[in-house]
Amino acid sequence: MDLLGKARRLESTIAARLDEAARGLVRSRPREPLEIVHAILDALDQEIEPTGRGTRVFPFNRIEISVVAPSPEARGRLEAVFEGDTPLRTRIVERLQSAGCSPTEVAVAIHYVDRAEANWRAPEFDLQFARVAEPDVENPEHDSKPARIEITALRGVTERWTYSLAAARIDLGRCTEVRDSRNRLIRTNHVVFTEGSADVNQTVSRQHAHITYEPSTGHFRLHDDGSGHGTEIVREGRTISVPRGSRGVRLQSADEIVLGEARLRIKFPRDGDR
Repeated sequence: MDLLGKARRLESTIAARLDEAARGLVRSRPREPLEIVHAILDALDQEIEPTGRGTRVFPFNRIEISVVAPSPEARGRLEAVFEGDTPLRTRIVERLQSAGCSPTEVAVAIHYVDRAEANWRAPEFDLQFARVAEPDVENPEHDSKPARIEITALRGVTERWTYSLAAARIDLGRCTEVRDSRNRLIRTNHVVFTEGSADVNQTVSRQHAHITYEPSTGHFRLHDDGSGHGTEIVREGRTISVPRGSRGVRLQSADEIVLGEARLRIKFPRDGDR
């Protein structure tokens, strides 16, 4: 082989090794939450079965998803995407429908764990599929149309004086966007106490609390997210503490939510007290 041929062969070998190293670096980089969502959807495609004559079927009606969340910050980023404007279950149903599967009720359960197991299909997540007689699926009508709640600021400076929201989860805190030390988005608050506006606002944590809507009962519940100055409910002159890590406390119309020294009043405009 002449010198030119040897040089070209060496060049090709080096290029191939560089490509392989680059792919390895990409694989070793932890995936962002949205990348994990797309990887989960791609994994679903592998479970779809053809049934003949161009039709396809997803043979399961329950999906157990385990996701690595080694810290509260990591879990917050994942929940912000999994429970966002388009929840993960909605994305799953849309993917199955776009693949030609007949509409089906699919129950999706998400579990957050500290570390991956050795037999997982991916470093960040694992999927387990099952077919059960009656999957525990929330009513799609309630999923798509959460009840509306009105939230009015009584003490503290918020971006808006009053909010009218209809969402499965409503985050309360200081600043619109909450980011970690690497400037990665952890969550976006819906009810926003502005930064540096008043001493009262400084008692509101960036990730202070959140409200969830329960489709099965039609109730709202208030949860503390590990705030520095605590979360309480004032109801008819009585103060109710909202401890972190609990199922939350059920809200009633006209309740006042206390975040540190700030206060909000809630109202259910259509249904009155719940």
